[in-house]
Amino acid sequence: MKVIISGGGTGGHIFPAISIANALREINPSTEILFVGAKGKMEMEKVPAEGYNIKGLPVAGFHRQLNLKNVVRNIAFPFKLIASMYQARKIVKDFKPDVAVGVGGYASGPVLRCASNAGVPCLLQEQNSFPGVTNRILSQKAQRICVAYPNMERFFEASKIILTGNPVRQQLLQNTDKTEGYKHFGVDSTKPVVLVIGGSLGARSINNGIKETLKDLGNECQLIWQTGKIYYDEIKAELDVNPRENVKAMAFIQRMDLAFAIADIVISRAGASSISELSLLGKASILVPSPNVSEDHQTKNARALSDKGAAILVKDSECNTLLKEAVNALQSPAKLEELKTKIQEFARPNASMDIANEVITLASQKRLTE
Repeated sequence: MKVIISGGGTGGHIFPAISIANALREINPSTEILFVGAKGKMEMEKVPAEGYNIKGLPVAGFHRQLNLKNVVRNIAFPFKLIASMYQARKIVKDFKPDVAVGVGGYASGPVLRCASNAGVPCLLQEQNSFPGVTNRILSQKAQRICVAYPNMERFFEASKIILTGNPVRQQLLQNTDKTEGYKHFGVDSTKPVVLVIGGSLGARSINNGIKETLKDLGNECQLIWQTGKIYYDEIKAELDVNPRENVKAMAFIQRMDLAFAIADIVISRAGASSISELSLLGKASILVPSPNVSEDHQTKNARALSDKGAAILVKDSECNTLLKEAVNALQSPAKLEELKTKIQEFARPNASMDIANEVITLASQKRLTE
């Protein structure tokens, strides 16, 4: 079986894509998998590191916020799209996939359109509660649409929808040793831990809100703070001037499995993959939707949980309340337990395998018709 998996741009697209590929290989080790991403994006590095081949397209997104820089970028948009369509057509023709999988991101548009035109069955993996424009367009020709939230019939043809949840990084579940976690991060095992993750690149508003209100943390709680590479030097310099023993700041957390293991509450953006991981791990969470994403889909993701009492939603403009919210929750064992219990109702631990089996079904149906 040959499968193309296309999409990327962020970890929220790449990690689920790799999880689907791993599940396909687990079911059938001889499966040939080719990734197609966008040149210059993080998938061009992350995917080969996992042992998979990837081809890059020159495709880029259309910027809706109009400023001089974006206007210049948008002028190049149609030319990059045409070049990407040409290259995608050649990739599909040469690789001859049995199925094409789109996980969202710039590259999925040209690849799935060309695959569909060539008669290749297509599966979409929609991670958010409010789908982006690309997946809404591609859904018209897709045979399967695997979603993470109920009631997606508002956007897609009901007969194509399968509720699978979002694939997550399985290594997060493989090590839940708190003792190793406390030792790794150098924190006190007798005090609660607040974990802040603003995405792999960090989040300016979250960082500023935390930095300005460290006094709200008090001395009885500890903070593990992923600042992002861009903001780390500035934050470290301030902590060097005003050191806090109970604050551990780092540019990037390599051992996220250990960080999650010891976290009593997590402050996070509301990306679909982040929410899926928090749900699967049963972590009390404070979600801060990014205002800089298309269709404001992170707010819709977060509301899906907060409306059910499964997470606390804090607006991006109110990040100076984050530590106070976290400490208040930690001081209320009943509230903390409610958050942990209710978020697990959103967990779909078998998402990767369920999606992989749908891919295999589509491949089998294709071969029966040939």
